[in-house]
Amino acid sequence: MAPKESILHRLDSDLVWSGFKALLPLSLFVTVFGIAFGLAASQGGLSDTATVLMSTLVFAGASQFAALELWGPEVPLFTLLVTVFAINARHLLMGATLYPWLEPLSPARRYAIMLVASDANWAMATQAFARGRPGLGLLLGGGIALWSFWVLGTWLGLRVGGAVSDPASLGLDMVMGCFLLAMVLSGEKNLRMLMIWTVAAGASLLAFYFLPENSHVVVGAIAGGLAGLLWGKRNLEY
Repeated sequence: MAPKESILHRLDSDLVWSGFKALLPLSLFVTVFGIAFGLAASQGGLSDTATVLMSTLVFAGASQFAALELWGPEVPLFTLLVTVFAINARHLLMGATLYPWLEPLSPARRYAIMLVASDANWAMATQAFARGRPGLGLLLGGGIALWSFWVLGTWLGLRVGGAVSDPASLGLDMVMGCFLLAMVLSGEKNLRMLMIWTVAAGASLLAFYFLPENSHVVVGAIAGGLAGLLWGKRNLEY
């Protein structure tokens, strides 16, 4: 492995700590949504233990809110699985874009890192790679920060959630979207990334117009993920 590539694949405690600190400001907003989820779960009949365990083990905000809508005496398991898969299908695309830097790691380390992968730390990691800097510390450390504050927010929601029961009414629902848009516009720009996003966008648009409602999320993510997989490991030119 070339020296430059070794730097890009670097992962140590200092990088993880730096990644943790880099995502702390955004994690504060994640706490607010965790509070809203804790309150909603409590109102939906989940016990405090089950609610905190869900946030700890699942760590998927939108999917957890969707699961609450389907929760009841009899949970429609198949519907729940399809819904969660549709919401999180974008992770297929995220995995495809991260593959060149995760591939050298052992499977255990690779999937351990991806357990805390989310939109924000993925965006910051890919931006770091695009600038020739190691990004795995941002991916892991930032993910740990987001996960920790999501769990903290969930717990707080069970205690004081009434104060922020509707984050959207405060405009907080726009924070993550604006952050991700800024990351994408300043992120990596090369032929491989262009191809992945073009395939994902094209497939998503076709699905939006010709397939059942909301299927474009899954179709676009799968198409982009397959495009990244078929391209293979690109040569890092830094």
